[in-house]
Amino acid sequence: MKPLKYQVLIILSLVTFGLTAQKGKMPYKDASLSIEERVNDLLPRMSLEEKVAQMRIFHANIGVESDEKGKLKLSDRVIEKLKLGIAGIKNPGEHISPLAAAKLNNELQKYIMESNRWGIPALFVTESYNGVDAAGCTKFGRPINSAATFNPELVNRIWDVVGREARLRGMHMCHSPEADLVRDPRFGRMSEAFGEDTYLTTQMVLNAIKGVQGDYEGLGNGTHIGAVAKHFAGYGQVLGGSNFAAIEISPRTLIDEIYPPFEAAVKEAKTLGIMASHGDINGIASHGNPELLTGVLRDQWGFDGYVVSDSNDIARLYYFMKVAESPEAAALMGLVAGIDIDLYAEDSYAYLPEMVKKDPTIEKMIDRSVRRVLRTKMRLGLFDNPYVDIKKTKKEVRSATSLALAEEADLESIILLKNEANTLPLAKSKKKIALLGPLLNQETQEAFQAIAGEDITFVADKGFELTDGNKGVPVVLPTDEKALEQLTNLAKDADVSILFLGGDEFTAKEAYFNNALGDRATIEPVGPQDELVQRIKALGKPVIIVLKHRRTLAINIMAEKADAILDAWDLSEMGDTAIAKVLFGEVSPSGKLPVTVPRSIGQFPFHYSMKEINYKKGYLFLEDGPLYPFGYGLSYGDFTYDNLQLSAATITPTSEITVNVKVTNSGNMKAKEVVQLYLKDEIGSVTRPDKELKGFEKIELNPGETKTVTFTITPKMLEFTGLTMEKILEPGDYTVQVGTSSKEGLTARFRLEK
Repeated sequence: MKPLKYQVLIILSLVTFGLTAQKGKMPYKDASLSIEERVNDLLPRMSLEEKVAQMRIFHANIGVESDEKGKLKLSDRVIEKLKLGIAGIKNPGEHISPLAAAKLNNELQKYIMESNRWGIPALFVTESYNGVDAAGCTKFGRPINSAATFNPELVNRIWDVVGREARLRGMHMCHSPEADLVRDPRFGRMSEAFGEDTYLTTQMVLNAIKGVQGDYEGLGNGTHIGAVAKHFAGYGQVLGGSNFAAIEISPRTLIDEIYPPFEAAVKEAKTLGIMASHGDINGIASHGNPELLTGVLRDQWGFDGYVVSDSNDIARLYYFMKVAESPEAAALMGLVAGIDIDLYAEDSYAYLPEMVKKDPTIEKMIDRSVRRVLRTKMRLGLFDNPYVDIKKTKKEVRSATSLALAEEADLESIILLKNEANTLPLAKSKKKIALLGPLLNQETQEAFQAIAGEDITFVADKGFELTDGNKGVPVVLPTDEKALEQLTNLAKDADVSILFLGGDEFTAKEAYFNNALGDRATIEPVGPQDELVQRIKALGKPVIIVLKHRRTLAINIMAEKADAILDAWDLSEMGDTAIAKVLFGEVSPSGKLPVTVPRSIGQFPFHYSMKEINYKKGYLFLEDGPLYPFGYGLSYGDFTYDNLQLSAATITPTSEITVNVKVTNSGNMKAKEVVQLYLKDEIGSVTRPDKELKGFEKIELNPGETKTVTFTITPKMLEFTGLTMEKILEPGDYTVQVGTSSKEGLTARFRLEK
């Protein structure tokens, strides 16, 4: 046995070690405690200035970069900002490779945690319009392409890759997906959302969020990132299709059509974040609307994540929206409304510490918001595992399986709009094909040759550009007569011409706040595209159009003159290969229109689910109806529908109706079909939509194969906002339509009884 003095020394050493360990690991750093316990421990320790720092995000372009040796380099401005910690940083490392970004973000996170007193990590934020918005990641098609697949499971897999690739480069949150409805093609951001329909958009948003968040489990496991559904609410409905314009939506439409994708994002997908809308709703600025951001979002739906402003929009309550008397008043208005994080502004939440000195009650609202931010960081596991496993980054980002998924999604999103005399698919027999037009890619000919084989000879010529390529305010270029003649001459010597037409990245884009335009007053194809179609059609040879675009276009001349039209919207980096596979019949097209295609912009508003009374009369000198209806898309298969059956003639508030229909592929090619279920309320106490999509299923059938497709009609599907602005179930007759588009299908009737 050791002498007593040695025993005392050992005991003292153990006590000292225990106290040091306890001091080194404060409760908020203890992963065994609940998130609420950890937040409750950390928040009171923070100074007011430290709290406000957790309510601000700045962009990495103000001074976060790598030096020539790949080491972290910060500007003085950034160093000053990070002394107290920060809620997050937008797009650090966006222009460098995933591996370089992972290393940079590890260094950046280490610096941030060591520079603030409590070691609070930061959120690194990205976006996703074609996959992760950063260099070296898999480039997928746009969200509108995803909607055209009518395949939620496929969309889930796409966004799963987005979540994984973003996390592997050190990102934690994504200012995506958009849950807005887009119903006006003048709006330059149309392709960023999932189309015009409430139900379709809801299914896409649900699966995008579940995918990017790893079904929520991937957040704390460090494999996925958090979603920020945007723009809450009504942003896609700006008047005149003009970004930043006013938004006027009836309260009933807001509840029944605009809210559901956001509500599903909160209640079902558990989105970590919500971004407020740039605009107002019926005169109330969304960034200063407590009824919207607190009443609906939190009190009604139970959202407990954070709300972030759109770029500088809290400050704009003062200098743009003009609903606040001063910058400080704007900051208070945003805080009261329920906005937790200020994106970018230096003249908004930066004022909060001084404002608290004048009104100490403001700090309670600050605590509320900071609690939400800290909770999010803990849900993401950042206090315990703040760094990226760099070994995985190089191996798993933009992998072969991810590229194959991008191609699979492209193949399912391509829509066959027209196919006169079975022009498509093209046989791989000896012929000469001209690939022509302003939307032709440099790599297209090589991709087509790989699919078509050696018997087919290609000539390719872009001919002309649509615009001058100015990123701010692009200008449409004048007609180049020599270019048109050159393209026509190439078509003369070919057996078939494939024209790549539509719109480029400059003819449909976000109209930023300063010195940038992206919305249009008309939606006809710009430049001499229609003239090119007419000249080549006059040669008397088959003309196939591949339409590439980011907004719906009134393609009247193209629809009239072309023998076949493939609508590709904006595909992934595998798009040329996918288009070639469809053109040459390796895969049957199966995409369906997620929007209505008009004949003229004068028809708008013109979505398929408008109130029935909107369809009473057409316009002078214009053929009635759309060029192509919502849900439309042809196939190389030949699908027939028969034997529509309902399990009952009546439904009650506690019962359901099963709908069965037989679908047969009577063609000679294996193909996929989207079977669509629409419901129509025949008589309502308020004017009702002409019909509403309430279900769909994508099936694949071999030649001669028949499949019975089953849907369930529930009372929930029949609810709407009634005269008293409450959700109701109203007795009466309903028509169910099951078919291949919103315009074509078998119908049956049932009655709701109470």
